[in-house]
Amino acid sequence: MTDIALPTDIAGKSVRRWFITGASGGLGRAVTVHALERGDSVTATARRTAALDDLRARYGDRLTVEALDVASPAAIERVIARTLSAGPVDIVVNNAGYAVVGAAEEMTEADVRDQIEVLLMAPMAITRAFLPSMREQGGGRIVQISSMGGQVAMPTHSAYHAGKWGLEGFTESVSREVAEFGIFLSLIEPGGTRTEFVSALRYTPESAAYRDTEVGRIRRRLAATDGATLPADPADIAAAIYDSTRHPKPPLRLTFGADAHDAVRAALTDRLAALDAQGTVS
Repeated sequence: MTDIALPTDIAGKSVRRWFITGASGGLGRAVTVHALERGDSVTATARRTAALDDLRARYGDRLTVEALDVASPAAIERVIARTLSAGPVDIVVNNAGYAVVGAAEEMTEADVRDQIEVLLMAPMAITRAFLPSMREQGGGRIVQISSMGGQVAMPTHSAYHAGKWGLEGFTESVSREVAEFGIFLSLIEPGGTRTEFVSALRYTPESAAYRDTEVGRIRRRLAATDGATLPADPADIAAAIYDSTRHPKPPLRLTFGADAHDAVRAALTDRLAALDAQGTVS
């Protein structure tokens, strides 16, 4: 995609306003920096706002930093109300997230609920909260940071996949509801990316029953993974996300990384083959 300015679309604004969650590091920070470097303004949210002090010093009043735990619906409501009181937002990026690793029966009720709250309920609430103002201003963009895990499932990530697969379905449905208002939603599906995501994985207590199964093997492989060696560069993904927001009709899904492309293609091919094999029964 090339950088396209459109006079009849929010992409044609000389300065656009972003709202980005989970901006303290990783892909959220990379998108924040990319937008600021290109002259836009950003409201960046994070649980650890001190991690953004250097950007505040560098970009001044073009960067607003808000403390936000997206697991708190009341906090989401307060921060968005304050953000919109300062003016309309053109682009929302729902980036905040993390993963719990372990077998489904090793997870506590709190593990599962918090994954769904952060990965699904929060972006749903944030998306819904911004839609009215985007309709009124005649357009907008909502970027959902999903994952290849929104299309592919592996053992140890059942709650994470539940959140990401739910986000994909929600986004695809809403994208068709609001396209006539000039509002476009995009799902970003990265593979392994050089961020803090792997080092921030939360692990369930390991049970003896799963230690010598695929669950245990994946757990140990992830624990030994150095996130700095993963293939995708968050700055490259941030640039592609930025470019997609300048496109008149961005694709619903953008998959990044050869690992993600191969895994998603294999999963879709397998599902299609399984469906075709059921032709007579169906």
